[in-house]
Amino acid sequence: MTQNRAPILFSLFALYIIWGSTYFAIRIGVEYWPPFMMAGVRFLLAGALMFGWLKWRKEPNPDRRQIAGAALLGFLMPAVGNGLVTMAETRVSSGVAALVVATVPLFTTLFSRMLGFPTRLREWSALALGFCGIVLLNFGANLGASPLGALLLILACAGWALGSALSKRVPQPKGMMSSAVMMMCAGVELLCGSALMGERLVAIPPLAGWLAMLYLAMFGSIIAYTAYLYLLAHVRPSLATSYAYVNPVIAVLLGMSLLGEHVGTVEWAGMGVIVSAVVLLAWRR
Repeated sequence: MTQNRAPILFSLFALYIIWGSTYFAIRIGVEYWPPFMMAGVRFLLAGALMFGWLKWRKEPNPDRRQIAGAALLGFLMPAVGNGLVTMAETRVSSGVAALVVATVPLFTTLFSRMLGFPTRLREWSALALGFCGIVLLNFGANLGASPLGALLLILACAGWALGSALSKRVPQPKGMMSSAVMMMCAGVELLCGSALMGERLVAIPPLAGWLAMLYLAMFGSIIAYTAYLYLLAHVRPSLATSYAYVNPVIAVLLGMSLLGEHVGTVEWAGMGVIVSAVVLLAWRR
């Protein structure tokens, strides 16, 4: 392995497996938490823990321009991108959410092209192949999404993809401080949205609700989100967002094993096409 290939492979593994399982964790969490409140507490907790650790290591504070950039990216990616997915999962299953989020690479490629990043023919081919896999999964799935839930998921994908494309152009803190500030800003933005929507915690969540929250904060936010920002800084946007083609596979498998969802022949075929698209997207001669 080259010196920088190992962290890239580890980051891709974290996104493919951990983020694939967060759809299941969100589905458990929204049974006990209001959606925006859960997402806000998740990101505020994760960002504060990471910020405290970085300050313990004597990392410098970001300047105003970097904080403003982190607030913008935090609004587009964790707040809009993840917040709307969390709200959508009160109406649709985790598998449906993961399937729709697979359109993120398509949005990201379009936004990146608008911002001046060239797109190779191989990347277009991989995205088309991945989209065909999603179509197969939808034909074989027995999961129904409400129109409002579908709209929330599409808006979430667009927000996340725009933030991903802008991440190379917007000033932001250096290194892991970027993740910490971005998540803290997103947490505050989501909690403000929760207050404006009148969300209320009617009862203290049971152990399952707290475990879902902690898993989302520690693994889904601190580890996987930091890995995503690392990939955005070191690889092409289409590869960084290729997790969206693997996450549905993980989400559907978890739903099948833990929620009793049925997966037929067409679904398995769709998963095979999706994995093939990821291989094509990441392939180097």
